[in-house]
Amino acid sequence: MSNRDAILALKESLCEQIIGQAHLVDRLLIAILADGHLLVEGAPGLAKTKAIKALATGLEGDFHRIQFTPDLLPSDVTGTEIYRPQDSSFVFQPGPIFHNLVLADEINRAPAKVQSALLEAMAERQISVGKYTHQLPPLFLVMATQNPIEQEGTYPLPEAQLDRFLMHVTIGYPDAASEKKILQLARMESMDKQHRDEETAADPIHITQEQIFGARSEILELHMIPDIEEYIVQFTMATRNALAYGDDLASWIEYGVSPRGTIAMDACARAHAWLNDRDFVTPEDVQAVAHDTLRHRIGLTFEAEAKGVTADHIIDELIDRVSAP
Repeated sequence: MSNRDAILALKESLCEQIIGQAHLVDRLLIAILADGHLLVEGAPGLAKTKAIKALATGLEGDFHRIQFTPDLLPSDVTGTEIYRPQDSSFVFQPGPIFHNLVLADEINRAPAKVQSALLEAMAERQISVGKYTHQLPPLFLVMATQNPIEQEGTYPLPEAQLDRFLMHVTIGYPDAASEKKILQLARMESMDKQHRDEETAADPIHITQEQIFGARSEILELHMIPDIEEYIVQFTMATRNALAYGDDLASWIEYGVSPRGTIAMDACARAHAWLNDRDFVTPEDVQAVAHDTLRHRIGLTFEAEAKGVTADHIIDELIDRVSAP
C-alpha cells in the first residue's frame, strides 16, 4: 500500500468515526502532513477531542491531553527537574508536551505564562528547562481548542503565538442527517462488546511514522509552477498593501499576513493537492486552504469590527480580486 493510499484509508476511517466534521478531519491530516499545528475553534460537543484521539489511534505514536485551566503552571506542560535524595542530584521529569500528538484543550483558559510555554515547543520543537534543552519527538503536532461561546475568564492568545499555528479552523454544528448518524453511532458504541459481530469488524487502520515522513517527502516534491508561487506571494502581499486592491480593504486591514502565512499556504496547498491524488498544485488548492491559513494572521481595524467585517470576508474578497493564473 502506497503512502497516499494509507493516508486516504485513515481519512475514510476517521470520517466514519467523526460524523459531520469532514472539514476538521481533512485539516487534521493536512496539518500532520505539512508538519504544523492546528488551532480549532468551535462550540462544545463537536467531536474536537474525539477527532484527535481517533487520529492518534490510527497512527504509530502516543497521545496526551492537557486541560488548560487558570491555575495551570508552565512546568505542568513542559516538565520540571526533580531532586533525587539517594544520589543528591536533579533529574528532568518530562511533561505531557513530550508526546507525538498533544491536545491543548481550551488553551485560552490558561494565563500568558502557560501559553508561552507552548511557544518554544511549537516553533523550535524543543523545551528549555534551566540550562538544559530537551528535544521533542520528530513527529509532533499540537491541536489547541478554543470555545467561542464562553469568553469569561479567558486569556486571548497573543498574535505571536497565533502565528505559530499552521491553520486556524472553525467548525460548526452538523446537519440533521449527520446528527441522526451521530445518534446511531453513539448508541452502537454504548452496546456491550459481546453483542457485536467480531467477524465483520474492520481491521483498525495503523499508519507508521515512516509512512508519514515518506508522505511529507512526496508532498515536498509536488510540481508547482512559478505562476502558482507568484499567486501565493501576491495573495500575501495584498494583505499588506491592501490599498492597491480597494479602499475598503485598506480600511479593514490593520496589519497583514507574516511570511509564516506564505509558507503555510504553500505547505497546505501542496498537502491538499496530494490528498486529492494530484502531483501538481492548482490555484484551487491555494484558495481551498486560504481561509484556514490566513484568518488568524490578518489584523482587523476598529472600523472593520464595528461594521461586522470578519477575516473570512476579507479573504473572500482577496480571492475575487487577486488574479489567479
